[in-house]
Amino acid sequence: MRLSIVATLYRSADYIGEFHRRVTQAAHVFVGDDYEIVLVNDGSPDHSLRIALELAYEDPRVCVVDLSRNFGHHKAMMTGLAHARGDLVFLIDSDLEEQPEWLESFSRKLCEDGCDVVFGVQKKRKGNMFERWSGDWFYRIFRAITGVDLPHNIVTARLMRRIYVDALLQYDERELFLAGIWHIVGFDQRPIRIDKLSLSPTTYSVTRKFHILIDSITSFSNAPLIGIFYIGLAISMVAAAYIVYLVSIWAIIGTIADGWTSVMASIWLIGGMIISFMGVIGIYLSKVYTEAKRRPYTLVRSVHRGGRAARSNGREDMAPDSSSRVDMCESRAAE
Repeated sequence: MRLSIVATLYRSADYIGEFHRRVTQAAHVFVGDDYEIVLVNDGSPDHSLRIALELAYEDPRVCVVDLSRNFGHHKAMMTGLAHARGDLVFLIDSDLEEQPEWLESFSRKLCEDGCDVVFGVQKKRKGNMFERWSGDWFYRIFRAITGVDLPHNIVTARLMRRIYVDALLQYDERELFLAGIWHIVGFDQRPIRIDKLSLSPTTYSVTRKFHILIDSITSFSNAPLIGIFYIGLAISMVAAAYIVYLVSIWAIIGTIADGWTSVMASIWLIGGMIISFMGVIGIYLSKVYTEAKRRPYTLVRSVHRGGRAARSNGREDMAPDSSSRVDMCESRAAE
């Protein structure tokens, strides 16, 4: 198969039909009929799954991967890539803010440059002034602390060769910051500037953005731990110098001035720093704990290809279809 188009579904009921129509047209122009559309239902609370299944029954090129619950956008994307079978994989959001017609320009650049990946970068970040400002500082802080030269304002949309997708899927992590993993996989990746539409308000609150920043930094760098060591070393040196100063004053003058306020301020300062440092260490320990348990980052309820539903057991092509399971259950009931 030449092309797989992968998208995730979460509160996507209003967009799925139009997305399918447009992405089908784009794929047909590019590769004719040699393509598939993989839709991953990430525990969507609306009727996205029902609409996707109707499309799958009508269009044999549609594959619906139904997750057992909501696991998050990044993990759902990785699951979709694991089910894609094409030599080229086009990953894109289904909300139509990223346009399916980009497939033409992405594929043209991929062929002209002979690269492994073409990914979208926004000409101007969407949203209001605060969203643009916070997004810009997210990338600045991430770069400064981790040393990972992550491109500014990247989007989900990217066209990838199979060799890159196979390498990407080797990152079997439970704590996923996918934008960073895309970058560190390597290979020849080329950006293409795009205009992303703004059809709905962002679902990322300030608190969620802050959590993503903390998770992304601790997933890609041990700089906070090293910083704790150097800060502790600096405090120890200052404390040692101050002790030498006090001893000198005592030796020369014979008395040491009272300083209850400064002592209490120092205690509160050091106490607060110790608690915050323990918190940083706790974040890293929690990540080690999560990874050590080796729980799957998603669980698939079922996979539907061309009107046939198969339970995901790693070999969905060998699983019985839905009608076979119904007949088997009926026969047991009759017995």
